[in-house]
Amino acid sequence: MSIYAYSVLGMEGDTVPLSTYRNMVVLIVNTATRCGFTPQYEGLEALYERYVREGFTVLDFPCNQFKEQAPEAVADIDAFCKLNYGTKFPRFAKIEVNGEGENPLYTFLKSEKGFAGFDPAHEKTPNLIKRLQAADPAYEQDPSIKWNFTKFLIDRRGTVVARFEPTASFEAIASAIEELL
Repeated sequence: MSIYAYSVLGMEGDTVPLSTYRNMVVLIVNTATRCGFTPQYEGLEALYERYVREGFTVLDFPCNQFKEQAPEAVADIDAFCKLNYGTKFPRFAKIEVNGEGENPLYTFLKSEKGFAGFDPAHEKTPNLIKRLQAADPAYEQDPSIKWNFTKFLIDRRGTVVARFEPTASFEAIASAIEELL
């Protein structure tokens, strides 16, 4: 199966089949505007601008599940991202990535690539581990999305090839994208 079997809601509530992105390399990201990782929008936009002409895109799915760090309406999120980070990549309706209300796309993504581990060199890693261990000592075995800005890399056939946790370096992500282009 591939991501092309799924449709998602666009910002205006329209249905967007992911087959729209057939033959493209895609980075799917759950995002938030009030998160310590929010400045990653800058890195996401840099990747988008660097590779868009080669058939790459970023798909942005705002999510308010982690400490309610994306409370705004999607139109306000879109305006914030364009104003503060100059984003041009596609943004979709807010979704849930875990739990009873999770979007079927995320059920599929997590079934294809489980938790990838945090970068031990990242400054936010100790706090994330502490928070997650307090809630679930076996969190590493669970494929759920751990926080905002978890990324899934999709090849041109719609296959999930990698998962990058929020602490992954953009250099590692860029390298993986280049291998697929």
